[in-house]
Amino acid sequence: MKLIKGLLVALLVVTGLTAADKTFKNDVRVWQADNADKKITPKTIEEAFKNAGFVIAANNDMNFPFKRDFKTTHMDVYNLMVVFRKDTALALAEKYPDIGLFTPISMSIYTPKGAKTISVSTLRPEIMADMMNIPRDHPEMIKLGQKIEEALKAAMPKGKFIELPYASKKPAKEVITRITMEQQGDDWEDAKDDFETAFEEKLAPNGFVMAGFTDLNYDFDEHDKDWYLFYDVYSICSIPVIYEVSKLHPEAGAFAPCSAYKYQKKGEKTIHMAFPNVHKWIGSLNITDKPSIDVLLDAQAKFEKMLKELKEGK
Repeated sequence: MKLIKGLLVALLVVTGLTAADKTFKNDVRVWQADNADKKITPKTIEEAFKNAGFVIAANNDMNFPFKRDFKTTHMDVYNLMVVFRKDTALALAEKYPDIGLFTPISMSIYTPKGAKTISVSTLRPEIMADMMNIPRDHPEMIKLGQKIEEALKAAMPKGKFIELPYASKKPAKEVITRITMEQQGDDWEDAKDDFETAFEEKLAPNGFVMAGFTDLNYDFDEHDKDWYLFYDVYSICSIPVIYEVSKLHPEAGAFAPCSAYKYQKKGEKTIHMAFPNVHKWIGSLNITDKPSIDVLLDAQAKFEKMLKELKEGK
């Protein structure tokens, strides 16, 4: 009997260690449901997320720009939705300034041509936590994951997470692109305005659009939290990139639009900016086709060049 008890204790210890260091076949999850009657739409999914306490920063029908720019689309439905929870940001932003990498969270809502299903892709909360330098078992990250699943189940009650036909792989390079700049002049508000103007003017000439903009510090100020002078998150999208990559990987909307944050802490004169880069896309989605890799690396090079020019005042 003592031997059996000892084995049980050992098993529980091993199980606990496995749970704490859990790995996944895929970084991205796809919740899919039958939708032959077409009653589930991007709008009804949006409403379910609102009811679960999420703020909707954007919910864009990408078939319009796809048809406009490429004269065709490979999807009957393809939306990129951007959402976040104010309580999550408030609970984590002071200790974890990388919160803006996935606040808001991106996801794709899609139905391939002729399919009778509808799917929603999201990045696993554990992977988001890793990239934001937050412990996977942090109660707020666990709660966030639960709320995402709650919204998906409410939106698509007969749905389930499906098996993806590939495994995520380790990225070849660092997956977060970062840059810091010193405040120009004595007035941080003027410096912020100048930076924003210069940044936004560079987007269109380099093939990017701003799909959404989230002022996280507005909510912090409303709750008398003065950690930051400002904390803004741009939802940046490249239509040629998502068009090409979504042909084989419609779940790529878990990364698009990309959240690029900029913040300046109170009492400091350093502006921080960062975003999850395309090497994470390539690794997480196991992208191997040359057209997708080419457009991704081209976009990465252009965005890095933009940031370098901003830092140099060009």
